[in-house]
Amino acid sequence: MSNLPPSHPGTFVVCSYFVAWAIYARNHNVFDLPVQNLTHILYAFANLDPDGRVFLVLINSALRHYEDDSWNETGTNLYGNFKRLALLKKANRHLKVSLSIGGWTWSTHFAAVAASSHKRAKFVKTSMELLNNLGLDGLDIDWEYPKTAEDAVNYVTLLRELRQAMDEYAAAKGDSNPYLITGAMPCGETQYSLLRLNEMNEYMDRFYLMAYDLAGSWSSATGHQSNLYGGDVSVHKAVQHYVQQGIPSHKVIIGMPIYGRTFQNTDGIGHPFDGIGKGTWEQGVHDFKTLPLPGAVEYYDADTVSSYSYDPAKRELVTYDTPIVIDRKAEYIAHHQLGGAMFWESSADFQGDHERSLVGAVSKGLRRHAPLDNTLNHLEYPTSIYENVRAGFQ
Repeated sequence: MSNLPPSHPGTFVVCSYFVAWAIYARNHNVFDLPVQNLTHILYAFANLDPDGRVFLVLINSALRHYEDDSWNETGTNLYGNFKRLALLKKANRHLKVSLSIGGWTWSTHFAAVAASSHKRAKFVKTSMELLNNLGLDGLDIDWEYPKTAEDAVNYVTLLRELRQAMDEYAAAKGDSNPYLITGAMPCGETQYSLLRLNEMNEYMDRFYLMAYDLAGSWSSATGHQSNLYGGDVSVHKAVQHYVQQGIPSHKVIIGMPIYGRTFQNTDGIGHPFDGIGKGTWEQGVHDFKTLPLPGAVEYYDADTVSSYSYDPAKRELVTYDTPIVIDRKAEYIAHHQLGGAMFWESSADFQGDHERSLVGAVSKGLRRHAPLDNTLNHLEYPTSIYENVRAGFQ
């Protein structure tokens, strides 16, 4: 029985990014995704060129033949990660897949594209072609970050034109099941205070708050990277801003990190540091499944709802979310009638039913209050360029 107020839509989103490069050194594949605990997958990333054309990055990983794909099929067919995502969708009708466009590395051209009617038109056309051809349920805009008031206005225009095209696409198919426009949204005051959130709300289905990286190598002292409360920057402060700007609370999704950020040569939280050291795949960043590091002791701070590990011999601190933090954030989501949780990114979590799986922890925590979202995904794409997509992978 749900104990949520009647105004809440009654289900929660649990979403994770799946990164195109996960299949290589990380050895993490689409079929490894914990679909029993997920409602949405964001595929990262597509890029956009200076003229507005949206295209897949690491196309070999996206479309390559896997060992279980036939080389004898006639015609043009979809393979790779997107075939596997389509098969997951077919087997799990609650699972929706969106293509995320941009990200930190590939946001370079957003401002110029959004400022031009011609380039916006190409952006909309090519992103909708990818949605249709790959058999997707939505598009996720990950513009990091609009920098001027003009950018903010143009962002709204881009969303409006994308929504119009998406509605026309659904109408042409006679499809009453909505397609999604979502966005990866900043949690730093400098970035989010610039956005015209109330206007964006008219065209967006969900706001995925990137509620992590609140502290890191750029900080003047060590700090929590995803603290719910406390300090100059917190998840709660960001959530309050979005809701106060008119975003319905059920559209606000709290992002959570499946990784830790390191501070070296430090005496603890709030102290100076020198260096960030080597991480799992990039400097100073460790996959959660490797934490705590050998020799470190894990701590939970109930006041800020955050956790970290510290190795006094190495004088090394790592800030990250643990299952208890995730559980408290699930309680916060339910109490404040928010829409659910999002994770960056799936390869770094403990797999399966492991007791320290963060995706598993939030799914369990949210299900105490209400079911996870089970709206149907889309399976029919009669105008896809790929024969097996058109045939529904029969």
